Amino acid sequence: MKYRVAILPGDGIGPEVMDEALKVLDVVERKTGVSFERIFGHIGGEAYDKFGTPFPDETKKICENSDAILLGSVGGKEWDDLPPHLKPEIGGLLGLRKFLKLHTNLRPVKVYRALIGISPLSDRVLKDEVDLVTVRELSLGIYFGEPKKLEDDVGLDTMVYDAETVRRIAKLAFEIARRRRKKVTSVDKANVLYSSMLWRKVVENVSKEYPDVFLEHLYVDNAAMQLILNPSRFDVILTTNMFGDILSDESAVLAGSLGMLPSASFGERVNLYEPAGGSAPDIAGKNLANPIAQILSLSMMLRYSFHMDEIADKVDETVEMTLEQGYRTKDISEDGRFISTSEMGDRICENLSKIL
Repeated sequence: MKYRVAILPGDGIGPEVMDEALKVLDVVERKTGVSFERIFGHIGGEAYDKFGTPFPDETKKICENSDAILLGSVGGKEWDDLPPHLKPEIGGLLGLRKFLKLHTNLRPVKVYRALIGISPLSDRVLKDEVDLVTVRELSLGIYFGEPKKLEDDVGLDTMVYDAETVRRIAKLAFEIARRRRKKVTSVDKANVLYSSMLWRKVVENVSKEYPDVFLEHLYVDNAAMQLILNPSRFDVILTTNMFGDILSDESAVLAGSLGMLPSASFGERVNLYEPAGGSAPDIAGKNLANPIAQILSLSMMLRYSFHMDEIADKVDETVEMTLEQGYRTKDISEDGRFISTSEMGDRICENLSKIL
């Protein structure tokens, strides 16, 4: 088997953590015989500096001709003053999502027993296993709704949803829940937002097709509170674009660091895999970043795009094994002792080589 993967390292810590994920991919290639052709492309601020656009046409061609896309990160303060359509986050990341017609984002969060001490929550709150996934709608909502404008005294964003979009993501959430603990928590603001009223109505209708899955509804403010008070109550969180963006970052705190959180975004043909965190420009180039989120994003790529579930399981197990052995990057260190980005990648690769 041979697959073609678009590699977009991007800005900040993106190139550093991407290097470690590709080391893991090297191990997978050697041990399985599956070949992964890597085609590198430019995106974000570094693309703007080279080509005057955060999402060049050449990168578009690379992406649309690939079987999957592995992204690092985009953004940095040096590009903050650019017009909106040229900003790395808007013209680059959101432009990529729109180009690929991505409609659903998965952000799993697992609290590793070896890392409970770095969580800001007490052992009492984390006494039960925390293992949840946020299923976030990506194609509509306030980020993509029209009209949208910025004038001297007025900024306008429109939040819009249609029934078919809600139905598509709701069905996916219920399917995922069937393979997990059979619980969906739909998060909205149906007491005040018309779009949320539609959301709740459609989700209720979809739930009738899944009588074996329990459905509950929470307003977004309550959901944000419950994530801190009782995170183990959640299995699959189903929610809108903006609410999912906020709640999934909040849930990342449970694991102790954004450096632990991967994500997958599903499109009509090509899927995108990237860490949930940002470009962390303050530590870029210092070999301090945590590569685990990028490595786990690679694992999600193996699972969802290439159906290599057993190998993906081994990568996930290897990450947990490496943490249990006491290896830490700076962001997840409790005692001030830590290893570098590249050393963490090396330890994970060594362990993976042994168990594959």
